Amino acid sequence: QVQLVESGGGLVQAGGSLRLSCAASGRFFAGYAMGWFPQALGKARELVAAISWSGGRTYYADPVKGRFTVSRDNAEKTLYLQMNSLKHDDTAVYYCAAAPTVQLHYAETAARNYEYWGQGTQVTVSS
Repeated sequence: QVQLVESGGGLVQAGGSLRLSCAASGRFFAGYAMGWFPQALGKARELVAAISWSGGRTYYADPVKGRFTVSRDNAEKTLYLQMNSLKHDDTAVYYCAAAPTVQLHYAETAARNYEYWGQGTQVTVSS
C-alpha cells in the first residue's frame, strides 16, 4: 500500500509558477504510475498529468500542455508537478494519485485505475 502527501500549493498571481510535490511512503513507489488530478470547486477531479512507472512516458491534458511538467524521483519516492504560466482557471485542490501497474512505460490515463490518493493541496491563482 502507498500513502501520499502533497505539498507546495499556495496563492500565486496569474502568470506565476508553483511546484507541487507528492511524497510517497510505503514499500512500493516503483510499480505505480502516478497522476495529478485538480478539482475545482463544484467540479469533478480531472487528470491533467500522468507519468509512467519508469518516468519515461508522460501524458498531459490539452489545457496544461506546454505549461505543466510532471516528473518523479523513484529513489526519493516523490512525484512533482512544475506549473508555469498559471491561469485563474488552474485554481483547484490538486491531488496526486497512484495506479498499480506492471507496465514500465505506460502513463495511466484512466481515473478508475488510480487506487491511492493524497489529501490534496490548494492552488489559488489570482487574476
